[in-house]
Amino acid sequence: MAILSKRTVTDVSRYYYKEFGIKVYFMDLAGKVTNIADPLACLTNSRRRRNYALQQSIDLGRPYIFRPAPSIATWVIGLEDKRMIHGAALSGEVLVLDDNNNTPDFDETFEYLESRGMKHKDAKSFLNKLPVWPESQIQKASKALYKTFYQISGWQPTLSDENRLRTHQAVQFQQAIQAQKNSGYQALYAFEKERILLANIRSGNRNDARRILNEMLATIYLSSPKLPVLRARTVELITCLTRAAIEDNPLLEPLIERNHTWIEKIINAKTFDDVSQQLMQALNEFIDDIYLHGVNRSNLKVHNALDYISNHYNENISLQDIATHVELSPYRISHLIKDFTGRSTLQHVQQIRIQHARQMLTETSMSCTDIAYKIGYGDQSYFIKHFKMETGTTPAKFRRERS
Repeated sequence: MAILSKRTVTDVSRYYYKEFGIKVYFMDLAGKVTNIADPLACLTNSRRRRNYALQQSIDLGRPYIFRPAPSIATWVIGLEDKRMIHGAALSGEVLVLDDNNNTPDFDETFEYLESRGMKHKDAKSFLNKLPVWPESQIQKASKALYKTFYQISGWQPTLSDENRLRTHQAVQFQQAIQAQKNSGYQALYAFEKERILLANIRSGNRNDARRILNEMLATIYLSSPKLPVLRARTVELITCLTRAAIEDNPLLEPLIERNHTWIEKIINAKTFDDVSQQLMQALNEFIDDIYLHGVNRSNLKVHNALDYISNHYNENISLQDIATHVELSPYRISHLIKDFTGRSTLQHVQQIRIQHARQMLTETSMSCTDIAYKIGYGDQSYFIKHFKMETGTTPAKFRRERS
């Protein structure tokens, strides 16, 4: 833990305690707390469980919540900087309200602590000091610890980010397969999605591009789960994307060489999971090439702004929010987005909202009113107006035609 500065430890601990009223323990790779007294160090299985939680946090790319004792919760985040793991941050313990929002029974917890090595007097004192939280507060605080540490430290959780995306992709893929089975699989579904995928790639909308690509992979899988066919279809898809990008901008001709590399990796993939991961990695590199090589390197700010819009499209986000996120003035980021994409910031927000509305209208039975509020519109008539501007039809007619 020598690489973690005392100032970072102090700043994270102070800020987190001010926000949530609980301490932050910093522990090394052996599961030993290094900054303050550890009340659970005496438990016989403490280090083993914390080590497991640390590994889970890295593998999942997010905070890992676990129970060191019945009715007690704590959460761990792996401390990573550019693929090097340097330990973990561990929250102070809280008592968890039961399903009926009642304070948990101390007897079972007290008995567990004593049976694992904590003295009677210490166990009683420890439990009496613990705050009592609902599950929602625990979820909020665990995410805040992750965000707080990496904002203050400036470390880059590269491996965790990759693992989180991989986990998210697997969930999206399974959901896409189930949705297509429920709605009835259609062979041309992937080709319908191709145009939307290209539009998201061109605009730098990385999150929606991943989601749509997962839906296309699900269609490919359902059409034929045989690995040689899957390889051939994914090679066909990545080649099509490359060709379309070069047709848009001849300066992207170097993508041809990159395309050969992507195809080679896909051909050498041994399982469908490997094929999916290689295709998703190719998609990320593909978007980066279009933005960083095909246009201008200063476009990185635009890329970050569009990612922010994609993550917060259903909120009441303002141009100031976006500008603050990318560390530019509202005037500057507004002009950059317009110059590099041909669309205004507001048009991008509306485009992403309508894309999500199209998906909900097709795959769910939610009312138009509920969908409008779900995607960030406070007024249904406003939603209908923008939906028609983007698609040329009303939400109700769009749903009728699709069903």
